[in-house]
Parts: sequence; structure tokens; C-alpha cells
Amino acid sequence: MSTVAITLPDGSVRQFNGPITGAELAADIGPGLATAALAIKIDDELIDLSRSIDCDSTVEIITRKSDDALELIRHDAAHVMAEAVQELYPGTQVTIGPAIEHGFYYDFARDEAFTPDDLEKIEAKMHEIVKRDDAFVREEWDREEAAKHFKDIGEKYKAELIEGFPADEPISIYRQGDWKDLCRGPHMPSTGHVGKGFKLQKLAGAYWRGDSDNEMLQRVYGTAWRDEKELKAHLHMLEEAEKRDHRRLGREMDLFHFQEEAIGSVFWHPKGWTLFQSLIDYMRDRQTDAGYVEINTPDIMDRGLWEKSGHWEKFSENMFTTEAKEDRVFALKPMNCPGGVQVYNQGIKSYRDLPLRMAEFGKVHRFEPSGALHGLMRVRAFTQDDAHIFCAEEQITDECRIVCQLILDIYSEFGFDDVRIKFSDRPAKRIGSDEIWDKSEAALKSAVEAAGLEYTVNPGEGAFYGPKLEFVLRDAIGRDWQCGTLQVDLNLPERLGAFYVGADGEKHHPVMLHRALFGSLERFTGILIEHYAGKLPLWMAPLQAVVATITSDADDYAYEVLDALKAAGIRAEIDIRNEKINYKVREHSHAKVPAMLVVGQREIEDRKVALRRLGGKDQEFLALDKAVARLAEDCRSPAA
Repeated sequence: MSTVAITLPDGSVRQFNGPITGAELAADIGPGLATAALAIKIDDELIDLSRSIDCDSTVEIITRKSDDALELIRHDAAHVMAEAVQELYPGTQVTIGPAIEHGFYYDFARDEAFTPDDLEKIEAKMHEIVKRDDAFVREEWDREEAAKHFKDIGEKYKAELIEGFPADEPISIYRQGDWKDLCRGPHMPSTGHVGKGFKLQKLAGAYWRGDSDNEMLQRVYGTAWRDEKELKAHLHMLEEAEKRDHRRLGREMDLFHFQEEAIGSVFWHPKGWTLFQSLIDYMRDRQTDAGYVEINTPDIMDRGLWEKSGHWEKFSENMFTTEAKEDRVFALKPMNCPGGVQVYNQGIKSYRDLPLRMAEFGKVHRFEPSGALHGLMRVRAFTQDDAHIFCAEEQITDECRIVCQLILDIYSEFGFDDVRIKFSDRPAKRIGSDEIWDKSEAALKSAVEAAGLEYTVNPGEGAFYGPKLEFVLRDAIGRDWQCGTLQVDLNLPERLGAFYVGADGEKHHPVMLHRALFGSLERFTGILIEHYAGKLPLWMAPLQAVVATITSDADDYAYEVLDALKAAGIRAEIDIRNEKINYKVREHSHAKVPAMLVVGQREIEDRKVALRRLGGKDQEFLALDKAVARLAEDCRSPAA
């Protein structure tokens, strides 16, 4: 019998005389670990503790503290929910139930619709099943036997799944007590390991296998965590997220709206457009200081250009197209890069002209399914703060380092100091040779390492033309948002005929760095609204101050205060309505106006104002010129 060598995460090696299960390995390491073990990871693949390790392997014991634990808990919770549903509602068919971010779901086929009251019953039954602590037992069945079993018990969806599996794929069935489900696994040792940190959340409809031609099923969503403390924190975050929902705040602050006649496109109101333009003004100042020139390219371009760039082959399903009267096919641009190359191609460029940094606030259009749209966060028409840096290969590292630092500095000025970087390498659907991709990935990786920045790898998620860095912001309530990107592209310049004359007098293709800082300005606006719960910093608030009167006797002085604010460049309005001052304060606070200057008879006599800040309980009595100067200073953009 050959020995099996197990390498543990700390580098130590254990030798065994033949195959050993994960549970036996954990027990060999120590009784505490044997109790805590949930599964094992062999060469990055999660498997059950009961499975055998029969060859030399690198093995990690997964416990509740491990990063992989949540996926196991959520997967098992889905199985527990499915069992609970079938115990409570016999005849219900279970279909597919995966773990997802923050939780799990299961799709059910049932004639009668589930109700919110049903969710409470199902959740209570789940706690019973968890308390029973039934073992998860894996079995491999004959394909025909498994299909027949599920057909015989009325589970046609499971039988259909089995019939669609590859012929060489084993059919694994997991038991928990008397209940069985078709599943690849892995699972924890028993239902008791799910714990108490779960909650069912909502109901939704879903087509079988996501195909609208198939039957509509009922989807039940839940969330699951390591313990009740984590669950409570998540539910609190969801409550906060609901309070901060940019769609609701957008209405309260009178910023924007959406309507059916332009699905996925924003109707900006005056205040919202002011906010949007303040972001552009800020970025324009920052980019000018960083050596960028600004361009603008057409929104609609001929299909031929998109074929040359590779977008037509790799991205056409996401593009809006139209046929003009001369029978030419045009496309609304989904990306700004091909247009940027056309500007670069005007006139001969020398190596002395590089790097050439060209920025564009370009409106792009991409088809997103209507069900995926979500306020400003996911739209079909949006503005990108794009830039395309044309440089020589030897300039890649320095330019990438400069861009990374610019992105991090800008995020910090907007209140985002917790930023994570992901390195996304070549996707399956791409253009260009492996040689070019090898060179592009090496250049980008060396650049981010030269900048001294930590990153994680996001395999296969690069753009179809080049690898990229993704900058992920963590907001005030702990949610992550992917915003900025930096991509190295050695493909597009060659495809579109871009070149420069080198020091050797020969033509060379430049490297094209694609860079977005906010990403989508619409989305970034939504993120800001939610991050600040509508209480935007004074410098970016669309309406920065309101002058409100206590009595009509103060109207003339109020206009004088308003004029002084506007002369100082402060965005201000006046409220001289015949309403009580407390009503005015509540109304403008609800609309998230950062500052109110209240004036009455006493303020007129003393040439002062009562300055109230949003969220503050007290007010300051200040001389008019001092109040204006203080607000003007607070209203200055960090880029000014």
C-alpha cells in the first residue's frame, strides 16, 4: 500500500499508510480541529470531510472561521429550506438551490403561491431540521436509477437535470435523514452545522433554467451567516441600505426620475444635474492638473469601425444598432475607446509626444435586461469619465503607477479610504494572441506591484481586449462597489492602425491604457447618495444653503443674505413662504439641504444670521459676512 503525503497550509507534511478521509486527517491533527472541521479543500477544491484523500495533496481543513465556510453554510441552508418546504407542503417540487452572495435561494414548482406568512412557517421548520442534526450522507447512484427515482416521486425537474448531465459525470445524491436531493456537494457533516444565523427574506418569480419559454417557478430567498451576531449585523446593514436607497432619496431631494418611455435612462432634474456637473467639474480640474487633454467623439458610428475594433464580434449582443436611410448599419457606442483612437490617428505622432493622455466624458449605451436595471446603479445609458493614455511599452509601469495613485487620491477626497484592488486576467472571450496577453498581463502586474499596492486575482474577468485592475470601494455601511478600472491594451491600437514614429525612425504601435476613475458617473452619483445617506458634503451638494424667514418683515433682509451667498459662489435659494419656521426647517432638512440661514427681526437689527447645519441640534448666530465666508470656504471643491 502506497503512502499518502498531506501538505498542510503551514508547510508541514504528514505521512499516512494509504488513503485517509478529511475527518480522519482533522482528528489526527487534534481533537479540537476534529470537532470544528466542516470540510476540506484539496488543491483548491472543496470536498466533504467523508471523502478520501488517496494521493499526495495540499489540504486545508475548513472550519467556521475559514473564508469558505459561508458558502458551505449557505448551500446547506438551501437544502434545509427545501426539506422544510416539502415537509410543510407535500407535492411541491424542488428544482435548483445554490448559495449566492450573502445567502441562498431555492426555486420551487407549486400550484399555490407562497405568502409572507409561509416564510415564517418555513423558517420555523428549518430551525427544527437544524436541531435534528441529521448527517449529510453522499451516495453515488446509477444514472437511470436516479432519473427513475425522481420521476416516480413526481420530481420531473430533477429527472430533467440528470438526463442533461454529461455521460461520464457521476450522479451524486445527498441524504439528510430520510430526505434526498440531487447535488454535487460538498456539504458540512450535518444539518446542525447550519446554526441559527439564517433568515428567509423574500419571494420572487423565476423561469425554469432562466428561460422565459419555460415554466414560472417560485423563488424563496434567504440569508445565512456563521452565527446570530453576523446575521443581526447583516440585517442592520439592510435596514440602513433601505434608508439610504438613492431612488427614494433622489425623489426627496428632487434630483432625477425614470420612466417607461426611456427604460434605463435618467431624467435629471435641475438639482440632480447640478450635482452631476459638479462631479464632472471636479474631475476635469483633477485631470487637467494631471496632464490630460479633453476630447469628445460621436455617439453613433458605422458598424465597420466596431468590426475593426473587435466590439462587433465580442460585444454586439450588448449594443444598440440602427439603420440609416442609406442602408448603412450604425451603432450607439458602448465604449469610448475606438473613437479615442480615431482622434489619436489624426496627424503623425512621435515618441516625443508620448505619453499622450486623452480624457473624454463620453455617453455610452449598453443593452441591459430590464430585470437587471436598478436606479442609477445599473442603467442602459451612462457617462464614463474615460481616458486613453497612449504610451510606449517602457512607459507602462510609470503611467499605471500614476493612474493608481490618482484614483486612490480622488476616492479619499470623496470619503472612500477603504479601497480594494482586483487584478483581472484574460477572459475566455477575447481578441489577440496569447503572446500579447502574456506581455499585457505582465506589464500591468509589474506596475501595480511597483506602486506597492496589494491586490487579489480575479481570474478570467479581464476586458476582451486586455487585462485590468478593478478598484472596489467599501461604503459607510460596509458594501463593496466596483468603480474605477485600469486596462493595458496592446490589441486595439494595432487593429485600428495607431502608430508613432520611434527614436529609430520606424513606426511602432503604442500601448493604450484605458482608464476610468468614477467609472459610470450615474452609478458613482448613486453610490455617493447612499454612502452619505443624502447628506452630501457641502462642496458637492446641489443646493448648498437656504435662507428662511421667521416673519415676512425679514423678506428684504433675506434677499440681501441670498445675494451675498450667490456673490460668494454658493448655490442658495430663499424661502419666504408664510409658514412657521419649524415647518421650514423640517422640510429643508428632509430634502437634505446642508445649511440654513434663518433671519428674523433680531437678525435684521444685528446684521446677523442664525446658521443651522443639517443634522446639528444647535444654531450659531454669526455676522452676515462671517457666515458667508465660512460657508464659502466649506463649499470649495478639493480640486480647486
